[in-house]
Amino acid sequence: EDHTVTRFFKQTNKQQKNPSLVIGNIKKKFVKLVQTQMHYFNTNEMPFFSFRCETCSGEEAKYRCPRCMKYSCSLACVKKHKTALSCNGIREKTAFVSIHEFNELNLLSDYRFLEDVGRMTDGAARDVSLHRPTTNKFINYLKNRARKHNIHLKTLPIGFTKRRENSTTFNKKEQRFYWHLKLIFPHSHAEYTVKRVPDDKMLGEILKPYLDPEESDPVIRQRLKIYTMSPQSDVQILMKIENRQHNSVSYDELHTSKSLLDNLKDKVVIEYPTLLVVLKKLKNDIRVLGQGKHEFISCYARYFS
Repeated sequence: EDHTVTRFFKQTNKQQKNPSLVIGNIKKKFVKLVQTQMHYFNTNEMPFFSFRCETCSGEEAKYRCPRCMKYSCSLACVKKHKTALSCNGIREKTAFVSIHEFNELNLLSDYRFLEDVGRMTDGAARDVSLHRPTTNKFINYLKNRARKHNIHLKTLPIGFTKRRENSTTFNKKEQRFYWHLKLIFPHSHAEYTVKRVPDDKMLGEILKPYLDPEESDPVIRQRLKIYTMSPQSDVQILMKIENRQHNSVSYDELHTSKSLLDNLKDKVVIEYPTLLVVLKKLKNDIRVLGQGKHEFISCYARYFS
């Protein structure tokens, strides 16, 4: 039972600080729980029932979805039920199970879940990259170099998605940033990540593989058709202004004729730049606050939440 495991964890955590020892203690108690319940499960066998397919209702079921517990008779019915119920077919290991429905399989599943947690905890403890002493030095070095260019670079704690994604580096020999960059095209519901973008590269050149109707990749061109079919003068590049209230989302307009470095000056960057590419003809939901600044309603703000 989930409540039992939680109680075990709280009790053990008060006594021990080592995560591996905590997991090991829980597993020992769980083994005892398994042993006390095995007799009940062995002497109270569950009867076998046959079920009809819950998708077509025509054939006898051969498969039960681990996620939603629906019965299916064939691969076609499995696919239909996934589409109809938006089911991914992956069992939810932490789903609540009442004590009346708790059986041997649930007990085994919980035990294996604890085994997985133990392996992950042990792996994290052995991962040198998570305990590298030079990490803070490298981050501080990046911040100092960015500050010299009037860029306020902020980083997130280890474990955050943007922190893990960020591949930004600074080349000492070239005295140049190589930025991790994310491009968002809201009118096409698309986003792309560009790595190792030199800071002296023009913003227009960075966007050329995505917006140029002739030089862009055919697959990208098709997805961004609304952009590639529009005049380049109708394209606006915006970057969110950080350190503002959540209900007051504002953006700076960037210039394609300037380098990435010049566009980032006097701005706050959290981990890496995220640029929003919009079309002027579709900006009915944008209210101009001042020259070079725009405020969006929530439909665009969700891209940066």
